[in-house]
Amino acid sequence: MPDSEFTRLSRLVSLLTLLQSKRLLTATELAQRFSVSTRTIYRDIRTLEQAGVPLVTLEGKGYTLLEGYRLPPILFTREEAIALLTAEKLTRQRTDAVTAEHCQTAMDKLRSALKRSDRDHLETLTPLIEVLDSAQPFSYPNAYEPLLTAISTHRVVHLHYQAAESGFPSVRSIEPIGLYLSQHWHVVAYCRLRQSFRDFRLDRIQQLTLDTETFAARPETLQDYWATEAKRRSKEKVVIRFRRTEVLPALAQHLLDTRHQYGWMHDQSQTDGSVDMTFLVGSLPYLATWLIPYASGVTILEPPALQQHLRELAKRVYEHWC
Repeated sequence: MPDSEFTRLSRLVSLLTLLQSKRLLTATELAQRFSVSTRTIYRDIRTLEQAGVPLVTLEGKGYTLLEGYRLPPILFTREEAIALLTAEKLTRQRTDAVTAEHCQTAMDKLRSALKRSDRDHLETLTPLIEVLDSAQPFSYPNAYEPLLTAISTHRVVHLHYQAAESGFPSVRSIEPIGLYLSQHWHVVAYCRLRQSFRDFRLDRIQQLTLDTETFAARPETLQDYWATEAKRRSKEKVVIRFRRTEVLPALAQHLLDTRHQYGWMHDQSQTDGSVDMTFLVGSLPYLATWLIPYASGVTILEPPALQQHLRELAKRVYEHWC
């Protein structure tokens, strides 16, 4: 079979799989997914229809499969199975015990559907992939799964929560809208006590109860919350010049790996090999604490106040050790 025909056949199979996995897809979305023109997608859709696939075209909206139509399960490739093995390892370390158990059960079903050679290959790889996580375990270990349930079913959640500011536990009733993972898992929710949206870290949840009460679905998203927070908090522009040759390679790499946690916006390379890095930060002392280990490779371009914070930190270190 010529390569072009094989590529088209592969795309048709993938297209049919994608249509089974989503309720509605537009020609533009499909074209972007497969890196082809919309005209090619129109031809592919006609080919599937001629093959007897019951496709429904919704004018101005896209394509969907007739309700109830399903093909027999398609076997996973070896590469897809390895990707899911990695996901299983991440889930075990970065979610709660209940979610990890569900993921393991799903992986058992996946393994049972694999060819024996692929199953053996996966078994060989399993002990060779590890996720090492220094994050503290949840004080309430099974918070992730019930919060996910609450988000999908719009259920009110009651928390015993230990706030970072006071260190004392408080009782909150929340309406959660989303979960996200940074260094820790967080849930963003409307807090009935504070009458506004709040960000709660899951490792600070001491007790969690899912109520039978439901709340009206909210239009707010995680992106809306982050955008509102960015406007609410005053941010100061910081520009530093970083010369990675002036510090140990491992230290230079660590700065590049962690910069996103400190308000990094963009880089601009200079002719001498250095990089001008721009940040938007809410606390200069906080940024100074992060920069101090890289001091020999960093020049502060703006603001001058950051230089003063670094001087004070350096002085305290000198006086303590010297």
